[in-house]
Amino acid sequence: MLLDTSGLLCYLDRSDARHEQAMALFRSAPIRVTHSYVLSELIPLCGARRIPRDRAFALMHDLLDSPHVAVVWVERSIHLAAMALLEERPDKSYSLCDAVSFILMRQRRLTDALTTDQHFEREGFVRLLRP
Repeated sequence: MLLDTSGLLCYLDRSDARHEQAMALFRSAPIRVTHSYVLSELIPLCGARRIPRDRAFALMHDLLDSPHVAVVWVERSIHLAAMALLEERPDKSYSLCDAVSFILMRQRRLTDALTTDQHFEREGFVRLLRP
């Protein structure tokens, strides 16, 4: 399962209606993958949702330190592949972070994403959290 920013926000935000579901999905996933662009989005988006920074940093440290989470550091080749994907889909409003996720999911043959983002469904993946 790919851990997307929106899914991690649901996991952190106890007031979110999907919090319990996000926690259960996270715990039960046999494979957990995220990437450095998701981590770079996490802190400012937590601030926007009024999630305390210390909780956001604690989750980030937990993800980085966990032997059960693969954190992919986005290198040039992945970044360029994501840019190419965005250029191939000028009608879509995907972010670069989304495109990196799609590239990694295809490379690792992942189908499920801990996300609320409908863009994942448009690319043929399973969005595990509904708005």
